[in-house]
Amino acid sequence: MINKMEISNKATFIRKKFGEDSSSPIDVFLFAQTISSLTLVFYPLGKNISGACLKNVSSSVIAVNSGMSLGRQRFSLAHELYHYFFDADISSTVCSSKIGLGNENEKKADQFASYFLIPPAALYESIQSFKQGEERNLSVKEIVKLEQYFGVSHQAMLVRLQEEGEIVSLEAKKLQHGIINYASVLGFDISLYKSSPEYKKKYVLGHYIVQAEHLLESQIISNSKYEELLLDAFRDDIVYGDEQDGGNLID
Repeated sequence: MINKMEISNKATFIRKKFGEDSSSPIDVFLFAQTISSLTLVFYPLGKNISGACLKNVSSSVIAVNSGMSLGRQRFSLAHELYHYFFDADISSTVCSSKIGLGNENEKKADQFASYFLIPPAALYESIQSFKQGEERNLSVKEIVKLEQYFGVSHQAMLVRLQEEGEIVSLEAKKLQHGIINYASVLGFDISLYKSSPEYKKKYVLGHYIVQAEHLLESQIISNSKYEELLLDAFRDDIVYGDEQDGGNLID
C-alpha cells in the first residue's frame, strides 16, 4: 500500500532542494533544466507511452511524449522525476499513458507527480476559497480554474480530486468531455490541452546540448561534428537560426 504522506514529503523535499517553495505552481520543464546532468527529450511516443527515464552515473535522459497535451507532458515529466530521484536500483523505466495503472512503483511515481505539481496544502486552500464554507461539489468552472492554475491535464486533476474525495468516479466520467471549449469561453489559453506545436514535437534540452557546446569550445570536435550532434538532437534552430523570431530579442 502506498504511503501517501511519505510521497508528499518526497515531493516537498525535491522542491525545496532546488530552491522552490512548498506550495506555489511550478514550471516543471524549467525545473528539470536546472538538473545539470539531465537531458530532456521531447518526442511523439505513440498512444501507450507517456515517458521514459534512462539513468547513468554521469548523465541521464528523460523522454516525454510530445504527442500528448502540454498538461499531460508536465505530469509525465514529474512522474519521470520520481524515477530519476528515487529509483536507485532501476536504471531504466518506460511508463504507461494511463494514470494510476502499473505496479506499485508506477503508482508511487504518479502520486509523486500529483503532489509535486499540486501541493496538498495549496490545493486545499484553493478549494476552500471556492467553497467559502459551503458543503457542495466543485463546479466544472472551478475544476478548470484549478487545472489551469496548477498547469496539469484535466485527467490528472480529476484523478486527484477523486483521491481527495471532492468528486466521485461517476461524476468524473461526466466531466471528461467538452473541457477545451469550456476553458475557451472562460477566457483561458487552451494550450494546456493541446500537444506541442510541430516545431517542438521533436526537441532536446539540457545536458546533451551543453556537452556538445563544451566539446566544440574545447576543440575536441569540429564545427561540422558539432552541427551534426545538434541536428541529431532536432536543434535545427541552433544550427540554422530560429525561424520563429529570427533569433532577435523583442523586449
